[in-house]
Amino acid sequence: MRRRGVTPHVAQHTNGRRSAIDRRTTRPPGSAVSQRLRKRIEEVFGWGKQIGSMRRTLLRGLERVRWSVTLPVAAYTLIRRPKLLAAPA
Repeated sequence: MRRRGVTPHVAQHTNGRRSAIDRRTTRPPGSAVSQRLRKRIEEVFGWGKQIGSMRRTLLRGLERVRWSVTLPVAAYTLIRRPKLLAAPA
C-alpha cells in the first residue's frame, strides 16, 4: 500500500503486547479520525448483536436478511436520535 501512496487506517494493539502496526501508520492525523469513526460504527454492530438480534440470522434469502439487518439499525437510529439532535452543530 505504501508503494501506491496509500496510508492504511488500521487499529493498533495498545494493551501491552507487541503490535505489527508501526508508528508510521498510526501517526497521521487522519488515522485518529478514522479510529473515532470506526468506534462509532462498531457500536452500532455491537448493539445490533446484543439487543437487535443480528447475531445470527434464521432467515433465507438476501431480501429477508437485508430486512433483518435494516430493522435493528433503524431502531438504533431512533434510540440515538435525541442525542444526535441535542448535539451542538
